[in-house]
Amino acid sequence: MTRMLYLVIVVAFLDTFIQLPIITPYSQELGASYALTGAIVAVYSLTNMIGNILGGHWIDKFGRKKMLLTGMLLVSGILFLYPLAQTGWQLFIARFFHGLAGGVLIPAAFAYVGDNSKIESRGKTMAYTGAGIGIAAIAGPAIGGAMAARSSITNVFILVAVLFLITALLITIFIKESYVTTERGKFNFNDFLPLLKHPLLIQASLAAFALMISNGTLAFALPINVELMGRTTETTGMLLSTFGIVALLVFLTPMNRIFDQVDDIKLVLSGLLLIGISLISLSFIITLPLSFLAMIIYGLGFALIFPSMNKIVADASADVDRGKAYGIFYAFFSLGVVAGSSISGWVAENLGLPFLVSAILMISIAVFIGFIAKNNNQLE
Repeated sequence: MTRMLYLVIVVAFLDTFIQLPIITPYSQELGASYALTGAIVAVYSLTNMIGNILGGHWIDKFGRKKMLLTGMLLVSGILFLYPLAQTGWQLFIARFFHGLAGGVLIPAAFAYVGDNSKIESRGKTMAYTGAGIGIAAIAGPAIGGAMAARSSITNVFILVAVLFLITALLITIFIKESYVTTERGKFNFNDFLPLLKHPLLIQASLAAFALMISNGTLAFALPINVELMGRTTETTGMLLSTFGIVALLVFLTPMNRIFDQVDDIKLVLSGLLLIGISLISLSFIITLPLSFLAMIIYGLGFALIFPSMNKIVADASADVDRGKAYGIFYAFFSLGVVAGSSISGWVAENLGLPFLVSAILMISIAVFIGFIAKNNNQLE
């Protein structure tokens, strides 16, 4: 069952990564302005945030499997609507409902993983989930960019819709519920409040917010950088896949022992600083080789952050509130994409420095997380 959960995570994140190199050009193909394009990129994550919170509630109330299966089927249906969009605003509406439906998927999958992982090896387990993200990050942009360049953008959405249908069938057959009825009886919506005040969950959520600010910035601004270099969406896909390859090397080699040996907060802070350096570099780089180097640095930062912050959430929660904890956590994840792509759209239109602004935000959040850690005696 655990291996099947990794597959579910790959497919769920593929939905996001495969669209990174194509959603901006597709929006502009439909006549959207820079501002509307930024909104189209962002609205998925805005409504995904709402879906995360509601999904966290339902995951603990109704169980992991039911909500995971429901989310998969709804997302598949909505993806079939993407090729029907004729204007930027129609695409905006499709993205709106896509985010709502997809909001339950990742919290449910990670609640499953948290339920089935042992505390002493949880860091390594989360590294394997990170490997799932890495696979999606490698395959998604490459497939999306190549299909858009050689076939059509609409075929990308159809492909993902079919993958979701197949995965829903596999969930029905192979995944068993990990959350028993007696535990569900303990559920209380008011349990959100103490979770929102938990220092560990606050730090993990801020890390997720910062990480996805950077990812939202990449989704909006990197295709524009590539276009300025005179290259196609296929090049954008290759650049985005690069950071996934680097992260995968960390997740699947003996280097993944670091996640059970080094303090989670230290790993998160190191990763945030590396990503800040990468974004500053992308702000000034206009050559392809140096762009690849910047994405390698980004991949190292991503690799340090992702398993660490997911491990923090699992450690800070119990079975009875793990769905809610991951719902809150991934709501901040989604909020970061909203902020990243929205700010990038505005900055690109008015200042022309989306990567630099994102880097400043990343470093500022790293400082704030370090401040919280120091006040709670987490840093030696």
